[in-house]
Amino acid sequence: MSDIALQAQILLPEIRELVTKARHAAGRAVDTLQVHTNFEIGRLIVEHEQEGEERAAYGQELLKHLSEVLTEEFGRGFSRSNLEYMRRFYLAYQDRSPISQTLSGKSLAVEIPRTALAKSDVPWTLSWSHYLFLMGIRDPDERAFYEIEATNEGWSLRELRRQFGSGLYERLALSRDKDGVRALAREGQVIEKPEHMLKNPYVLEFLGLREETRYSERELETAIIDKLEHFLLELGKGFLFEARQKRFTFDEEHFFVDLVFYNRLLRCYVLLDLKIGELTHQDLGQMQMYVNYFDRFVKLEDEQPTVGIILCKKKKDALVELTLPKGNIHAAEYQLYLPSKEELRQKIIAWAKEVEG
Repeated sequence: MSDIALQAQILLPEIRELVTKARHAAGRAVDTLQVHTNFEIGRLIVEHEQEGEERAAYGQELLKHLSEVLTEEFGRGFSRSNLEYMRRFYLAYQDRSPISQTLSGKSLAVEIPRTALAKSDVPWTLSWSHYLFLMGIRDPDERAFYEIEATNEGWSLRELRRQFGSGLYERLALSRDKDGVRALAREGQVIEKPEHMLKNPYVLEFLGLREETRYSERELETAIIDKLEHFLLELGKGFLFEARQKRFTFDEEHFFVDLVFYNRLLRCYVLLDLKIGELTHQDLGQMQMYVNYFDRFVKLEDEQPTVGIILCKKKKDALVELTLPKGNIHAAEYQLYLPSKEELRQKIIAWAKEVEG
């Protein structure tokens, strides 16, 4: 290899990194500018309508005329339906406006101006396509939760749709106390203790297993490993996969933990045991032994106590409460199909009444 080629090999990785970062920053800047512009267009339309009943009455005709003129001047993107979306976008988010901010790479900066109506310092964090989807969520708390999570976790529009379709907000709400539910809308899913990573239920529709088809626990485990990336997203934040069928020996007898994960946010091991039937007290006792072993012989002194989660098709809360002491072992149901959001909401209503009563 010539000296020139060798020097190029040294420089290329850094140049590629700079170009990649610049392109990503440019993409984010374009997304932010589009959202900001659409918000401002929506503001102008709404303010124009609010200046009199006569103007409001001609709202749709006005949008049609604006669409024709803007499309002729600027091309696609200004259909009547898109202008209506911009109007609705402003109405849905009028208590917020982007701050002056600079999106920058090492050599790229785009200035976003502050609007005259700014009431908060929260910038737009997602693409216009994301906000089009979020506008369809009527509950403002639920909408805020999905916006925060999509931003923090970098969800694509496809992943946002999947998480909404699986009722993530409702499933997390069912595993929290009253204050915890309020916090979801303000902060998203914050993992501070083991209970915060639980969902009720876990939804594993991506495994491709049919609800009515017979399958073994080994087949369930294999399906999870085959779709590990999807499963990690369903588990939630901070999970790292360590082992499948992790063997340990105690009193000359071999035991196997189905799946072993580590949660870097809680700094603890998380053991998963898979059950295809109804949960039994023997299952709970077995998990207790697994957790005790990891706490005594595997975890380091500066790590938090091990968490055990038994994923089962059906659990009885009374059995779990009677068998397990309050601690780090949890039983959670899973299902192989997307839940009905109405069913989840009814569960939340029933749970809220029980808490208040």
